[in-house]
Amino acid sequence: MANYLIIGASSGIGKQLSKQLIDAGHHVYGTYFQNKIESDHPNLKLYSLNVIDQNYALDFLPEILDGLVYCPGSINLKPFERIKSEDFINDYRLQVIGALKMIQSVISKLKLSENASIILFSTTAVQMGLSFHTQVAASKGAIEGLTKALAAEYAPKIRVNCIAPSLTDTPLALSLLNTDQKREANAQRHPLKRIGAAEDIANIAEFLLSTKSSWITGQIMHVDGGFSTIK
Repeated sequence: MANYLIIGASSGIGKQLSKQLIDAGHHVYGTYFQNKIESDHPNLKLYSLNVIDQNYALDFLPEILDGLVYCPGSINLKPFERIKSEDFINDYRLQVIGALKMIQSVISKLKLSENASIILFSTTAVQMGLSFHTQVAASKGAIEGLTKALAAEYAPKIRVNCIAPSLTDTPLALSLLNTDQKREANAQRHPLKRIGAAEDIANIAEFLLSTKSSWITGQIMHVDGGFSTIK
């Protein structure tokens, strides 16, 4: 069975993916931010980690790592003229620099795997151009570029792919889905007439970690209910 590191395993997509991987018999090393969380499964070990910190340790990891999934993100939607430069910088630190640090920290362990896979996350807003999405689209656009560059640099040993969801029902999107009216309005914006569930995104992530996707790298996978391609 494989060893996976999930950065941000305490909620949303990371939590769902962790559950699916341990149900499949794999070992998951997950991280959480702020409140201490205990694991109730022997194959899931959880550790506190702030990806913004300069001093951090990943000494809890095994010698060989088969996959890294970087889940931390933010959804800050506001008019462009109200965004401060620090807002862009803070998002970039969390979503791009944080990912870079984690990848650099474990790349030697991934190189020892026979099926190494890195998964990052973007958003449909990068390709579509949506009002008030400047802040999130800027940092996630960098993630898409990072995905393709790393996929080229580490092929054929390590596969690198990115998932670009539309609005998904997770704690991160709570402010956009906190009333029945908001949920229904957002569901109707999608051709499949519902918002995404954590399972929808975790399913494709699990596939990209597995040997079933061994001929897939450098891809931006749009899992968005048809939002980015169908009118």
